[in-house]
Amino acid sequence: MNEPTLPRIDAAHKMYIIRGKTMKKLLLSALILGTAAFVVPSAAEAATASTTSAVADPQIRVQIGGNRNRWRRARTVISTRYTRVGRYRYRETIRTTYMPNGRVRRQVISRVRVGGYGSGYGYVR
Repeated sequence: MNEPTLPRIDAAHKMYIIRGKTMKKLLLSALILGTAAFVVPSAAEAATASTTSAVADPQIRVQIGGNRNRWRRARTVISTRYTRVGRYRYRETIRTTYMPNGRVRRQVISRVRVGGYGSGYGYVR
């Protein structure tokens, strides 16, 4: 019968295979030791850090006072208008602030009387 014959391996090829297996084992051992060198100290630090982290790094941040950055995105315009209260006229300077959420805030900065009926002030239309 014809049995399949295995190729003959010469001595040089046999040494190459043995060296290759030895090299794989050596690299694998170095990789395992290198990984253990990094993992074991970090695990030890995590065990000690878990007891002190509650004091060193609080999970709740307490802020006293409001958020002062909320006005940075707002647009502010100053304008004037004339109003009549009874028989007196006033020039009001108004600061209008347009908030990012669509709200509008108007605040009267100053109110100056500008005219009346014979009161000595100049009449302004």
